[in-house]
Amino acid sequence: MTFTFKLARRIARFRAPLAAAAVLALAGCGSDTLDPANTVGPNENPNTTELESVELKPAAQPLAGASFAGGIPIGMNAMPVTMFGDRFNGAKITVGPANVMSDLAAVRARGGKVAIMMAGHYRYYTDGNGHFSLTQWKERVSRFRGKDYEPYIRDGTIIGHYMIDEPNDPANWGGRPVPPSTLEEMAKFSKSLWPSMTTIVRVEPDYLANNHQHLDVAWAQYLSRRGNVSDYIRRNVSDAQNRGLGLIVGMNVLKGGTPNGTRMTAKEVEEWGSVLLSSSYPCAFFSFEYSSDYLSSSDMRSAMDQLRRKAESRASRSCRGG
Repeated sequence: MTFTFKLARRIARFRAPLAAAAVLALAGCGSDTLDPANTVGPNENPNTTELESVELKPAAQPLAGASFAGGIPIGMNAMPVTMFGDRFNGAKITVGPANVMSDLAAVRARGGKVAIMMAGHYRYYTDGNGHFSLTQWKERVSRFRGKDYEPYIRDGTIIGHYMIDEPNDPANWGGRPVPPSTLEEMAKFSKSLWPSMTTIVRVEPDYLANNHQHLDVAWAQYLSRRGNVSDYIRRNVSDAQNRGLGLIVGMNVLKGGTPNGTRMTAKEVEEWGSVLLSSSYPCAFFSFEYSSDYLSSSDMRSAMDQLRRKAESRASRSCRGG
């Protein structure tokens, strides 16, 4: 056997494991890497994508078998999967059709619960005038057909389908808000595909109709400019109950402090979050949005830990309906 032939065989032996490693590395990437359409909603940072933050790298996988700790889920949007654990166990995440099942498996493995956004960035379902397009939205959501989400719905990993962000804000939709009747049509379409999956919109319940049949959950996100936090949660719970809707709450910690537009302090986070969590009605507590810099101080981490304990002490509650 010649030296050249021996060398070729040795090279071939090394190529196989290297190729396998490359495949595993690609498989570990979040779906934003493969699907640039999976980006954030109108109220979120346009320079980052939410699934970049939940990218399923090998470091995100080790907690195989962690279970949900009880109470209601609490966390921050745009949160890395590696942050699901002792402090946070819930979030709204944007998913892509290629990786949705692996994303859900990683969240479940760390004892998490998520609201999943399928349609991605609003620019993919607005027309030339910036108005919402129901047809385009349905096309985006239809990409997720053909997968079995039922096990993740049954065990609570999926708390619902997050259909749209801030439909009431005309600035997001070319000066024309998305009306409650259209939101009901969106929920009806979602239920036609996944009857048992709860439907969610991020808007306060007073914007919604009193006769929704398919829309299940509203969302109240507190900022200091909303006024007294006790009045805020009392009003939103009453509005949700009167409409037969579930309610997710949270805070805009990055822009909702005093003065308006500033970051909330640790004291504000603990004080206001504790009031929101004093109500037994909300089914989840998700805030906007994850920032490692924001969480870097011991005071802020302590405030978040206090809210986690409060959320965990709450009775578990389904997000579907009142």
